[in-house]
Amino acid sequence: MKLRIAILLLAVLTNYSVIAQSSIRPTDSLFVTGKIKNPLIFTLADLDTFPKTVIKTPITSSQNREAKDTLTGMSGIPIKTLLKSIQYIYDESKQLNEFYFVFVASDGYRVVFSWNELYTSNTGNNFFIVTEIDGKKLQDLEQRIFFIPNTDLQRGNRKIKGLKTIEVRQIE
Repeated sequence: MKLRIAILLLAVLTNYSVIAQSSIRPTDSLFVTGKIKNPLIFTLADLDTFPKTVIKTPITSSQNREAKDTLTGMSGIPIKTLLKSIQYIYDESKQLNEFYFVFVASDGYRVVFSWNELYTSNTGNNFFIVTEIDGKKLQDLEQRIFFIPNTDLQRGNRKIKGLKTIEVRQIE
């Protein structure tokens, strides 16, 4: 009897864990909200109007720095180009040092970047919204909207598939 209960419990927990695992849903729009004057929504059609940049072929890796994936034939929009029209809310320019960006995926995965990381270092020049991979356009990509920081030493931890929101926040 105890064995049957244990098997039943294991089956329920196994099914629950499979159900609890979230799949990454592709997104069709990107919201920019938070400490900005006018929240923005970028649709796939909007993203298609931006100038594209060829992205060098990155090899993504696991946390153990083992190669997981090689993405080829990529182009995209530099994130600074996408955010260029945003007007941030602040009183003095030195307050921008307190700003940070929370990139949120459709499955709830979050990655945080500081204002300085994005705007005052070379790192920010290598953040992209991917618009093409191996000849597939943005609307045909399963992982759309896909964000990649292309110069990370350990690539993979900060890439975001199914990007849905960029929240602009300020340290309080």
